[in-house]
Amino acid sequence: MVGVAEPAGSHAMGEPIRVNGVTAEATLTRAAAGGGLCAGGWLQWREVGGQGRERCLELDREVLGVQREGRRVTVKAFVAAGGAAKRGGAGGGERSRVRKDFSLEAASEEAAEAWRAALQACIETLGRPKRLLILVNPFGGKRHAPLIFENEVKPLLDAAGVFYVMQETQYQLHAQEIARKLDLTSWDGIVCVSGDGILVEVVNGFLQRGDWQDAIKMPLGIVPGGTGNGMAKSLLDAVGERCSPSNAILSIICGHKQPLDVSTVKQGDNTFFSVLMLTWGLIADVDIESEKYRWMGSARLDFYALLRVLSLRRYHGRVHFVPAPGYEAHGAPAGGLEPPLCGDHDHDHDHGGDGMERRGYQGPTISFKSSEWRSVEGPFIAVWLHNVPWGSADAMPAPEAKFSDGYLDVLIIKECPKSALLSLLTKLNDGTHVKSPYVRYLKVKAFRLEPGQRVNDPGKGGIIDSDGEVLARGSGTYRSGKHKDPMAYGLPIKMTVDQGLATIFAPLPPAAWASDLYAL
Repeated sequence: MVGVAEPAGSHAMGEPIRVNGVTAEATLTRAAAGGGLCAGGWLQWREVGGQGRERCLELDREVLGVQREGRRVTVKAFVAAGGAAKRGGAGGGERSRVRKDFSLEAASEEAAEAWRAALQACIETLGRPKRLLILVNPFGGKRHAPLIFENEVKPLLDAAGVFYVMQETQYQLHAQEIARKLDLTSWDGIVCVSGDGILVEVVNGFLQRGDWQDAIKMPLGIVPGGTGNGMAKSLLDAVGERCSPSNAILSIICGHKQPLDVSTVKQGDNTFFSVLMLTWGLIADVDIESEKYRWMGSARLDFYALLRVLSLRRYHGRVHFVPAPGYEAHGAPAGGLEPPLCGDHDHDHDHGGDGMERRGYQGPTISFKSSEWRSVEGPFIAVWLHNVPWGSADAMPAPEAKFSDGYLDVLIIKECPKSALLSLLTKLNDGTHVKSPYVRYLKVKAFRLEPGQRVNDPGKGGIIDSDGEVLARGSGTYRSGKHKDPMAYGLPIKMTVDQGLATIFAPLPPAAWASDLYAL
């Protein structure tokens, strides 16, 4: 009878079984404790007779679940289309996957149950989520998120046997409200089927809670279903996977997690928590003003970027920053800048100037010596801060950004001819724009933005955008006066990083070997 293997051990049937109708000798190998790159082990079989081909399924990356009916055990998997690399080979490029069931037919029901139990026991060691709350934004992008959930997310969740509740968001900040009131004990993770905005709302909702220390530990998942999809692209591209809803939900089902930096954006008592980016100048103008062309989907960004370059704006202002090691040569000594950045509190709650209690996280207590600060004077075409490499599915502004290094990657463009700027923007898809002499690229520990008015048009300001949401907009900007923004344009805005504060579901990196899997 087959049981759960000891660490790094193998079990095989005493007699051949039939795999997808072909007689084979099968072995279930459980990886050593601690895991490595194939933490759950693998199911391997060799066909008896004929060509004697070998096949293998990695339990932690490809197997969704198992089910037995009589003498047949069905292994439900999501595997690389067209096969994977042989042992000793290296994966490369973006891989697409397909759903496939593998049927193991044993000689008896007892033997079949032994295989099912052994496979399930291996899967149970992986720490996969069993209960997920799925938040679907029906308004994002081309409004395809509900269809993405129904056609690509739900089938894989069902195959994996994951319990879930799907809830559509009804209005802006609805996800933030849900996160703020959520019963944390009911769920193993929160999944956002949307662009990046719903994920950001959930992070802000968690950090506004009185029990924010517990809430922010809840694993978060992102399935691309909006316009930008920068977080999903960053996570999947890091391991050579195609940015698709099915690949994203697979990584969530598999349960692998990694820490994620969270940036505190602060102006006085007003606080916003960012996980993706902050922009001012050209990129913010394109991101926010292109909303009028939302019906175009992600193409609106390229279209409006062209319009904005042809009618280029530049902004007065100043930026200060504490450079990361190796970037101290950027800028000039700031001189006289007050060292405290985010106040002198680090408590679960604090009191605002009005005497009212503010619950939730107020940001890190960080103070740098005045001598550590550097500054760059405007005018500026664009200032762009990034926490992850990709800002959207086709733009990689910060190719050196890491998910939890404790730094922000900063791009500054001051002077640039329009022709060079257009060329530069076309290189965003591969990150080579950072090699341009017109781009200043560096990493910082802390950042302070002092935004000013447009050059040659002092009656008009700019837009400050973080993670797709407007934080502040100056006079004369798109929809200015129609919305109450959380921060004021013209006053300093400060930004610091909490290294690895949040946790996000992430795909596993490819194994050092990936057996000669399936001739699909």
